[in-house]
Amino acid sequence: MHPIAVELDQQLTDPVRALLSKKGREIFFPSKGILGQAADARGKRINATIGIALEEDGSPMRLEGLDGVAGLGPRDAFTYAPSYGKPQLRDAWRDLIRKKNPSLGELPLSRPVVTNALTHALSMCGYLFLDPGDRLILPDLFWGNYKLIFNHGYDAELATFATFAGGGFDVDGLKARLAEGAPGKRVVLLNFPNNPTGYTPTPAEGEAIRDALVACCEAGNDVAVLIDDAYFGLVYEDGVMTESIFTLLADAHERLLAVKIDGATKEDYVWGFRVGFITYAIKNGSAALYDALADKTAGAVRGNISNASHLGQSLMLRTYADPAYDAWKAEKYATLAKRYRAVRQILDDHPEYAERFAALPFNSGYFMCVRPTGVSPEAVRQRLLEAYDTGIIATGDLIRVAFSSTPGALLADLFANIYAACGDVAGKGA
Repeated sequence: MHPIAVELDQQLTDPVRALLSKKGREIFFPSKGILGQAADARGKRINATIGIALEEDGSPMRLEGLDGVAGLGPRDAFTYAPSYGKPQLRDAWRDLIRKKNPSLGELPLSRPVVTNALTHALSMCGYLFLDPGDRLILPDLFWGNYKLIFNHGYDAELATFATFAGGGFDVDGLKARLAEGAPGKRVVLLNFPNNPTGYTPTPAEGEAIRDALVACCEAGNDVAVLIDDAYFGLVYEDGVMTESIFTLLADAHERLLAVKIDGATKEDYVWGFRVGFITYAIKNGSAALYDALADKTAGAVRGNISNASHLGQSLMLRTYADPAYDAWKAEKYATLAKRYRAVRQILDDHPEYAERFAALPFNSGYFMCVRPTGVSPEAVRQRLLEAYDTGIIATGDLIRVAFSSTPGALLADLFANIYAACGDVAGKGA
């Protein structure tokens, strides 16, 4: 391995070292190469190290039509951001994680590394933790892009278990998958609120998930849990976990590495800004361990995209510092919660809908799913397009409904159209 990678390796605990892929073990941040030499020259009167173009006054060179973009100074918009991410933003996001998950208290966490939103963060976790042929354990109802990222991108096997059992999360299915094979490495992916179902576990289910993962560690396994928190905070029912399951896992066991994957994309409604984060926690994790993981993550980012958008990071940092930020968030949450309640009311008001489709458990997020009775979801989708001016997503044996993108005034028509289209396909008419 490269000498810097060897140095980082010495900062890792045995369980963390065992969880890394070959690429993850060998990756490092090149702090002693060009980047180190550029750091040495910082502040010098003549600095011919920087790989950007500067104006005669030393400010970043930019096109006149872009100058002053978004009200930011040129150094916050046009220059490269560090591969780790903008330092102030990394600290602000860690503060926000604690604010939104108060049960973490002052538990040590790694400093978040900025990624090009969550898809890139997930890909970087595949880089760091998955070798070809490794098994990624996850519920069978998952975001389809996981196949491209982990299966096609890193040649991992998606080892699924049933998402639901008895109207709740199938913890026993998770246990069974964890128990398969000889003791060794386990990589698990959890996504709550879940895409596509819009389900978040109850506190009791969250504790049962934690207990299953801890028992897996006690059985001699090293476990990495990738926590896709893309829709974090969008919970609409009482009796549902309002904090990330990361809080239950961050200090659960010395052999359990919790990897929080989150970002501004959906939490702050800035899908195009592409600002995401990776944060690590493990029981008794040291500052040296967390720094080594951050160095490896930043090295993977640098070798993949160099760095995430400086413009997007600067805009989010400014937003988080605004005193009105919490009020802005509350307003958008209220809109989505109102749509969620409207969907619940529509299903309650139309018991006849259950004759043609069944709603899966849902309580949060952007989506909910229905399972048509005796007809193909794809056939229903096609019928909705051709006869009802309506689009939905057909995935496996389910129809995914995005109430997040459906104006409230159209929700009743949406479900009436699904009901009618299911009848059409079944030959029963409206």
